[in-house]
Amino acid sequence: MPVSRRGLLAGTAVAGAALAIPGTASAAPAAAPSGKIRADDARYQDLVQRGQNKRFTARPEYARVIHSTDDAVQAVQEAVRTGKRIAVRSGGHCFEDFVDNSAVEVLLDMSTHDEVTWDPRYRAFSIGAGAILETVYKELFYGWGVTVPGGGCLGVGVGGHFSGGGYGPLSRKYGSVVDHLYGVEVVVVDARGRARSVVATRDNAYRDLWWAHTGGGGGNFGVVTRYLMRSAGSDGRTPEKSLPKAPAALLSSIILYDWSKIDQAGFVRAVRNWFDFFVAHNTADSPYATLYAPFLLTSVAAGNFLMSNQIDASAPNAAGLLKTFHAAMLEGLDPKPQVIEVLEGPFLQRTIQRSIAEAPNTTRNKWKAGYLRKGYTDAQIETIYRGLQDPDHKTAETTALLIPYGGKVNTVRPDATATAQRDVVAKMVLAVSWSSEAEDDTELAWTRKWYADLYAATGGVPVPNATNAGSYINYPDVDLADPAYNKSGVPWHDLYYLGNYPRLQQVKTKWDPRNVFRHTLSIEPSR
Repeated sequence: MPVSRRGLLAGTAVAGAALAIPGTASAAPAAAPSGKIRADDARYQDLVQRGQNKRFTARPEYARVIHSTDDAVQAVQEAVRTGKRIAVRSGGHCFEDFVDNSAVEVLLDMSTHDEVTWDPRYRAFSIGAGAILETVYKELFYGWGVTVPGGGCLGVGVGGHFSGGGYGPLSRKYGSVVDHLYGVEVVVVDARGRARSVVATRDNAYRDLWWAHTGGGGGNFGVVTRYLMRSAGSDGRTPEKSLPKAPAALLSSIILYDWSKIDQAGFVRAVRNWFDFFVAHNTADSPYATLYAPFLLTSVAAGNFLMSNQIDASAPNAAGLLKTFHAAMLEGLDPKPQVIEVLEGPFLQRTIQRSIAEAPNTTRNKWKAGYLRKGYTDAQIETIYRGLQDPDHKTAETTALLIPYGGKVNTVRPDATATAQRDVVAKMVLAVSWSSEAEDDTELAWTRKWYADLYAATGGVPVPNATNAGSYINYPDVDLADPAYNKSGVPWHDLYYLGNYPRLQQVKTKWDPRNVFRHTLSIEPSR
């Protein structure tokens, strides 16, 4: 069965993320613009409560459901004309208050704008910005046998996922999602306050706007209405050869670690085994390029933690590779964790089974993240251990997640896309969830200290160095912009964008000169 977000964080899911054509570029006939949905409308609460982090709830003057590009142009134009602050929602999975913010007056909901089609004009797949990943995977695979290397949380919307870089189980083999982004259709506002739609591609006159959407993050430049997907190097002559061919089947397994049978030294060895393996197999041509093995380090209250593994079943000697990987993970551990082997299964079926199912979330959350160029020190791993073992922290929904990355991702220049981290081996996410607003201060303080302790040597944040490569904008953390928590002296935008931030500012100044599209960590116009 699919894994729930709540179950993932709690560690309970043992048994089974040419030219621009203003105003005329929509792939489908324009729908009539939606009306303004205000607080006295039955639809209002559903729309404003779609966000997954219940620490934040939107209370806009009104919401509008966007059905087409023309609809989006009209909605943006009216908001600009009346001086209303705009926010845009796709899947509703933003970690921070970029959408659910008290300053937002107009909420544009993209969730019904979710068509996945082949666009012969651009020789690319057209994906509506409201589509969720499950829809994208099914439409691409069942329609053409192709896929994108997107995330494992099925309900995430492509609106933010793609523009922030996007990655997932197939990224070590096929790169980031944005390495397959050919173009973007986006509603922008010029200096006179005029809204219009523009199609920017990697090879037309508006390439700078395309580039900004290859990792700049959502809510910065305009309202994305659709993405045009075609892999770099593909001419788009046939749909079936325009995106990566999906694996036919996956081999998978789970390695289950019992907290009652592992001490600190064993924990350090288990995590070190994981880091050492992926550092040693981090090239695009590695036989392990299709191996994806996120390490879900859940708190002692969960009873166990686990590693969830998959590999393309068609890879040469796939079963042998997986067996060798198991042996490497068990090396030096006594007693050994349990290896649960799962039968080979069809690609899409296994992908959905192994992913986080879409479901309403009821928890309040804080996430903190970082990129890694190599493994943590033993002292840092011990910090993770102490957090997961803390007897004063009672919630079971505490996780440190290690995610293998790199491989094909690292073959792209840091400035070729706005996704600058191109020499990495892994991502890390600390995640803590709780239920009551009364717990906010306590849980936030605890989570912040855990993260600060992990990065104590670099001012409490993952300052780029031989080990760290900053953080991922799709895992936003407003604390990185607060000197109370970021004591490194390195600004937040250098942690997320490394050397690409000045160029992103130039694009912002050109395409959003009025700073219409903004949020807590939005790109600032050049001064």
